[in-house]
Amino acid sequence: MQIPHVPVLYKETLESFEDIKEGYIIDCTTGFGGHSFGLLEQNDNIKLICNDQDDEALNFSKKRLEEFSSRVTFNKGNFEHVIESFKDYEIRGLLADIGVSSLQLDKLERGFGFESETLDMRMNQEQSLDASIVVNTYSTVELERVLKDLGEVREYKKVASLIVKNRPFTSAKELATLLSNKMSKGKIHPATLPFQGIRIEVNDELGVLRRLFDSIENAKLTNCTISIISFHSLEDRIVKNYFKKWTKSCICPPEAFRCDCGNNHALGKVITKKPIIPTKEEIKKNPRSRSSKLRIFKFD
Repeated sequence: MQIPHVPVLYKETLESFEDIKEGYIIDCTTGFGGHSFGLLEQNDNIKLICNDQDDEALNFSKKRLEEFSSRVTFNKGNFEHVIESFKDYEIRGLLADIGVSSLQLDKLERGFGFESETLDMRMNQEQSLDASIVVNTYSTVELERVLKDLGEVREYKKVASLIVKNRPFTSAKELATLLSNKMSKGKIHPATLPFQGIRIEVNDELGVLRRLFDSIENAKLTNCTISIISFHSLEDRIVKNYFKKWTKSCICPPEAFRCDCGNNHALGKVITKKPIIPTKEEIKKNPRSRSSKLRIFKFD
């Protein structure tokens, strides 16, 4: 079968799990199954839980991973729920590649791309909120919040005003063209960051990520490796902060005169003091990998 997707930081991700000899690894965002295939091939005795909220991704991966079918469990759902769904399993690893999949970006009908004739951006096509609702019905103040806080758009007021004055929009292409014509050109397309903000809002990506980490923490995992690939600073900051929180031995409030908590609350250690980033060679082969960062944590 034709494999349409190159998984980012492939070698580095597999290396983070290479010492796992038994139990289950959860691939929270299976997508086209690139990382999943590598993990099953590398770790002979492990079993894999392949999770995704996209039916198309799951159907593709079921075919791709057919030779490993006895070691794979497929699960449809948002990854914020995956730990709870498999809490009784011997989980030894968890991988989350939290960028938008190539499957979603490359299919114009999904409404993520600048040339798309639709305005959708839903990762889970069964949910009601989509990009057309955000763009065409949000107030100016709500759009400013989305563009500033989620898109990190410097001229968020100008972009929000442009959207409100020129709506309704029926396609991503129409919106991208307006922004391209009206906004100053830089290193990236003027619609890149506004589209990021709208997409994150539609899919509640930051909320979902925080809830995944909360579920990991509440599960009290032991001897488990957590590898997270993020693609922008908002995601990476959340990953970094949770990993830092999990290494704290003393959890007394800062104003405490002395430690009364026992000073033994560290859950494990951060394996990557600095995030692992793609090599120049990888970026050349796969430009979409350029902003990816891999952080790894090991629960004791």
